[in-house]
Amino acid sequence: MAETPAAAPSQGGSHQGRGGRRGHFRGGRFRAGRRHGPQRSETPGEGSATAHTEPATNASEPVATNRDEAADVTSQRSNHSGRGRGGRGREGGVRRSRGTTAGQRSIVVSHRGGRGPPPVPGAGAGGGSTPGLNVTAAEFVPGQPVPSLIPQPKPQLSSTIMAKSTAADLPTRIHEDIDRRQYECVICTNDVLRNSKVWSCSICWTVTHLHCVKKWYTNQMKEREEHQGPDRPEGWRCPGCNSTLIEQPGPYRCWCGKDVDPKPIAGLPPHTCGQTCSKPRPTCPHQCPLMCHAGPCPPCTLMGPTQSCFCGKHTSTKRCSETDYGKGWSCQEPCGDLLPCGEHHCTQTCHSGLCGSCEVLMPSTCYCGKERREIPCSQRDGVMESFNHGQLKPASDSAEPGSSQWFDGSFRCSNICGRAFDCGHHICQKPCHPQDEPAAHCPLSPDVVTHCPCGKTRLDSMPVEPRRACQDPVPHCDKACNKMLACGHLCPDKCHTGSCAPCTQYADITCRCGRTTAKSVCHQGNVEHPHCFRVCRAQLNCGRHECGDRCCSGEKKAAERRKQKRSANDNIEPEHICLQVCGRQLKCGKHTCQQLCHKGPCMSCPEAIFDEISCACGRTVLQPPQPCGTRQPECRLRCTRARPCGHPSVEHQCHPNETPCPKCPFLVEKPCVCGKKSLKNQPCWFEEGRCGLPCGKKLKCGAHECRKTCHKDGECEDVDISGSHCSQPCGKVRKSCEHTCADQCHAPYACKEDKPCQSKTFITCPCQHRKQEVRCQATKLNPSPNAESFLKCDDECLRLQRNQKLAEALNIDPNTHADDHVPYSDLTLKRFRENIKWAQEQEREFRVFASAPEKRLRFKPMQAHQRAFLHALAEDFGLDSESQDPEPHRHVCVFKTPRFVSAPQKTLAQCLRIAQAAASLGTGTSSIKPRAAAPTQQLQQQPFNALLLKDPRFGLTIDELDAALAPDLATVSRSSPALTFATSFFPSSDEVLIKATLSLTAAAIATSLAPTPQAVESALLSLKATVARTVSRLGLAGAVSLCHVDASSQAITRREGDATAGSNGGWSAVASRGPWRRTVNNKAPVAAAASEQRVPSAFVALRRLEAKKKRAAEEEEQVEEDWLAAVEKEERERSGSEEGEGGSRSGSEEGVAQGVEGIVREKRDGSPEVKQEDMQVDTVSVAPEVAVDV
Repeated sequence: MAETPAAAPSQGGSHQGRGGRRGHFRGGRFRAGRRHGPQRSETPGEGSATAHTEPATNASEPVATNRDEAADVTSQRSNHSGRGRGGRGREGGVRRSRGTTAGQRSIVVSHRGGRGPPPVPGAGAGGGSTPGLNVTAAEFVPGQPVPSLIPQPKPQLSSTIMAKSTAADLPTRIHEDIDRRQYECVICTNDVLRNSKVWSCSICWTVTHLHCVKKWYTNQMKEREEHQGPDRPEGWRCPGCNSTLIEQPGPYRCWCGKDVDPKPIAGLPPHTCGQTCSKPRPTCPHQCPLMCHAGPCPPCTLMGPTQSCFCGKHTSTKRCSETDYGKGWSCQEPCGDLLPCGEHHCTQTCHSGLCGSCEVLMPSTCYCGKERREIPCSQRDGVMESFNHGQLKPASDSAEPGSSQWFDGSFRCSNICGRAFDCGHHICQKPCHPQDEPAAHCPLSPDVVTHCPCGKTRLDSMPVEPRRACQDPVPHCDKACNKMLACGHLCPDKCHTGSCAPCTQYADITCRCGRTTAKSVCHQGNVEHPHCFRVCRAQLNCGRHECGDRCCSGEKKAAERRKQKRSANDNIEPEHICLQVCGRQLKCGKHTCQQLCHKGPCMSCPEAIFDEISCACGRTVLQPPQPCGTRQPECRLRCTRARPCGHPSVEHQCHPNETPCPKCPFLVEKPCVCGKKSLKNQPCWFEEGRCGLPCGKKLKCGAHECRKTCHKDGECEDVDISGSHCSQPCGKVRKSCEHTCADQCHAPYACKEDKPCQSKTFITCPCQHRKQEVRCQATKLNPSPNAESFLKCDDECLRLQRNQKLAEALNIDPNTHADDHVPYSDLTLKRFRENIKWAQEQEREFRVFASAPEKRLRFKPMQAHQRAFLHALAEDFGLDSESQDPEPHRHVCVFKTPRFVSAPQKTLAQCLRIAQAAASLGTGTSSIKPRAAAPTQQLQQQPFNALLLKDPRFGLTIDELDAALAPDLATVSRSSPALTFATSFFPSSDEVLIKATLSLTAAAIATSLAPTPQAVESALLSLKATVARTVSRLGLAGAVSLCHVDASSQAITRREGDATAGSNGGWSAVASRGPWRRTVNNKAPVAAAASEQRVPSAFVALRRLEAKKKRAAEEEEQVEEDWLAAVEKEERERSGSEEGEGGSRSGSEEGVAQGVEGIVREKRDGSPEVKQEDMQVDTVSVAPEVAVDV
């Protein structure tokens, strides 16, 4: 058996599998054993020794023991998975799947994070060995024994994911993490690579992609422009440390900034230019000597310069890192510098800065010589000589007074000088000052005072005795003082000695806001503006609050600012700066804004989160630090929550706990909330299924049942009503009347019946014609309040009574009698006759609209003549109509107005027949003329060609009727002409038509009887009884009759049972005031005429006409070959008989006979059929001497 040598460790794993796939591909298939490459298992701590492992089917993948290893395993799988043709599990045994293993955890590192350390070698190897496919197995030969398999050691997959750097200094960690693909951008969380263009923060040294930080900067600036505010800091925030930066991110540079767009150099750290860093240190005069590097520069290790101590007596040389360039050093010896006083030296230890003022206490004397004390040397004024005129006390008791005439004064005391002037009468009032040897001249001496006290008049010009000594009074002039007071006013008193009196003038003083002015006594220069009651409504700079102060001094300025349409932040008044704390909730939802109240949205929360933020399942994690308010990361893994119902969960992504899982889509059987029914096919998530049946439970009153539909227990309609009653009407029958109690349920108490019954009843007149609706008003004390109430008959009642007596006299049935009033105009009837079918549809719409509560009816667009018919019909109905919109969308709208009452009782078809009959008789005023005579061939009686089923069953279909009558209809074709039957419905008359049609094929004609209309009629007569029994047995319809259907118009022109004009028309209709029917046929069958019993007429002319017609009906019918000549002969005979009977008729009877002859002639000419119940002759035209009330 040939053995394949084991692959080298550097070429194991999926690489060998990929090479083997190229060499062993045949016909689109792979041989067994090509999915897994050999794996080497190396135990930690044993060097390069290879552990002997048994071949395993899926021992090529390491097992992740924690979330970091899981991430590495995921990356390792993605790096070693098959390539080409999708890589679906053909290399390394790894297949694609949407989810991950149960122990896998996706980690998103936010701040210079990365993946965890690589998996421990050999951690994924299985403990046991199971036989499976082996790449070194020998070829199987049928009939030969299978050789034993020798386990071959499998080389371990080489790990391409390196561990995260653990270097002591930050620059080295950054370099190594970028080289090992372990450094993630904090903005996009993607790896920062050697060939990426990067940017580094100068504060926290976070490294990000250059395009990411530029986009970050653009968003920050855009947000700042949209939400400007006075308290927003300048610059933008670093994405790593949230520090405020001023400089915008520039072009891509190396770490030291010397090289723009550096190229990667092999063997050097990433993103370095290879030059010396040379960055200046903030506390050191030396530059960084290292090669261009990331992160902060290390401390300086050179010797610093020679430094003197603070006092300059000693020098020292130390290392640069130990040298304090900012503070210096002290030798701890006395300073000894001369103090500012010039007399003493500094006694402090060697110190920095100036020595300060001299604090040595010195004995000193004031300038006037009245006080002596010890004060610090620095607090003495200039030393000046002063004369001792006896005010200076001796320093000791042994010293003689006046021994020293001069002394040195160095400060001023708080005493008055008090030395006498040269006059000896006045003393000096000046504060302490140096003394001269001679006394000062008196200021009140005559040579000094030359003017009056106000200074306006000289003393020598005044007519007074001149002053001789200083004690003489100074004369006053008569002028006003007019000295300027402190308030700004002039002194109004006359010239006087001493200070001026307080000002007593009144002045206009404005309030603080300047809106109100008041008069007040002068405030002596200290003006305090009063406060008015006006409240300032100016908006503060925050835009959220108002000033609200009384008499605000900035109200005028705010009004001027609003008038000039300046923004709130443009020279805002100091009084209108909001000093409150904003306090609004930030986007994070945990902290509030601590800035001063401002416009626009608050800035982002400055706090940070230093805990891991994970998704609901815990498999996707954001590493700290994160900005406050960061939401849970979006997890793309499958949700693992189990449903409480136990059904399988719908596959969906992991979601927060606040978002519920999709509803369970399974259909189950659940009881309704009332428990009466079990509802099927209910969604599993639906908790409150309702059957829709009324509750039906007895309420608290015990007399009524709950009318609410299916509901939970305890939710009946009386649950919120206190007591033992409910909210339904009582419903009990009142004892005072037959109506029910309409009060609210008052169980368990009986109906009081003290209030009048409000139910409605009717009172009538004695003839029962008039009636009026009234309230019952019955009470327990008065059960029949309307017993004596009745209506009186009016004129209409009397008219009806007279008409009833007249109808009885003329033998007229009022139930079947109808007048010939036409409520439609001639134009409406004319347009109706032009298109009857379409017009009947529009009339139906009008009648439905008349009975509905709607106020407007809109028709679809139509032609002009059709709109004219709608306008005419609306006028007849009492409706308003108008045409709207231009062509081709012009249509008619119909409106109900107060003049509308109801729709006419008669239809257009009925009125058209009445008008045509009146026009043919010449008794009406309508302009409708009878239609032209039909063709002469319709004078003959038309044979039946269809069956007519009346009153069909509701919901009956044509297919159902054809299937039920198919056997009966099939029997006709055997013994009759070849017929085909077509079924159709007449919705307007509620009838079903089964029309028989001759089959004119050659085969049908050869095998059947002669296909004549009379043969069709005979076949239908034999078929009628069979169809009637079948229809009656199955309950398909009512009566079955024969009829004739016109082939062109599909209208019924003849029905079974219709009588001839001679047997049913004539004077009997006039005498009995009953309707009469005109028929198309000229002669009726003899059997029908013989069977009909008629009452003899009371009129002589009518009796003669009836006898003549009876004799004509009894004669045998003869068929003429030339029917046209027969018609002319009959016309001549009838005209001759009329001339013979003309003399015996009276004037009134002659007119009636002519009308009857016109009717008979019209029948013979084949005029359209006029129904019996719709054609009448006015009684007034027959008997004008009888008065009839109409």
